[in-house]
Amino acid sequence: MTRTALSRAAVLAGIAAALAGCGGSSSSSTPTVAVQPAFIYRLSGFEPARPVQAGKPTTVAFTIVQPNGRPLTRFKHGAGPHNGVHLIIVRRDLATIIHDHPPVGPDGRLSYTVTFPLPGPYRVVIDAYPETTGPQPNFQLFTTITVAGAYKPQPLPPFRASETVGGYRFTLHGVPHLKAIFPALLDFTVTGPGGKPALFTPWFGALAHAIFFRRGSLDYFHTHVCAPGATGCASVFGGASVTGTSATPGRLKVGVLVPVAGTWRLFLQCKVDGKILTAPFTLHVA
Repeated sequence: MTRTALSRAAVLAGIAAALAGCGGSSSSSTPTVAVQPAFIYRLSGFEPARPVQAGKPTTVAFTIVQPNGRPLTRFKHGAGPHNGVHLIIVRRDLATIIHDHPPVGPDGRLSYTVTFPLPGPYRVVIDAYPETTGPQPNFQLFTTITVAGAYKPQPLPPFRASETVGGYRFTLHGVPHLKAIFPALLDFTVTGPGGKPALFTPWFGALAHAIFFRRGSLDYFHTHVCAPGATGCASVFGGASVTGTSATPGRLKVGVLVPVAGTWRLFLQCKVDGKILTAPFTLHVA
């Protein structure tokens, strides 16, 4: 399964080309090639179309239109996390993230209620897995939402090996030495308020989700942590792949495979005791 990280506005589904004006005589005119526009997936009827208010429920809705002009209504389903539509919204300064998998209506319309905690510009990533065959199992579409109010960017925190969220302690063991395009595994432990290893509950087909955004450009990559032997969990970029695993309570081996060097923010998410926990980490990639 592919989780591309390149920030492109649409995914090419095919290119139609036709040759025109190629004469067979000895004319000195140069033959021309007419290339038709690329076929793309695109968003239609995206809401909200105007700035919204922080702290108030907001409807985020859209339809994905196929290259043939019809709404996309059929998405992959089954074992593993690479299914349906992943809706990921992040503030430009990487201070907050929203991640869910909204259901798709029979007409292809997706609608989801979001409450934005802070004013500012947000990037919207729509990571879709259509029910199609081919070498590319998914694609991303991007747009923006503006939350009204004074935007006060927060500086990205430096690397810290441990973060506490909702009483649970996430600890990264060892010093990460990450390089762009090279797969790596990060060893995390997660313990509860009493120091007991956390019991992970599957959430959207995985035991944990690792969402990466690059500071500044907001390049995106997404990997998953699954039980050993689980299918449909590997993430691929170019010719490399990585698969995160969790074989025991409280232990997560998180796969990293980002496309370019820079400073990245990892949002590590898991479900424990019925709560969704999001632990952010700042990572430097050579």
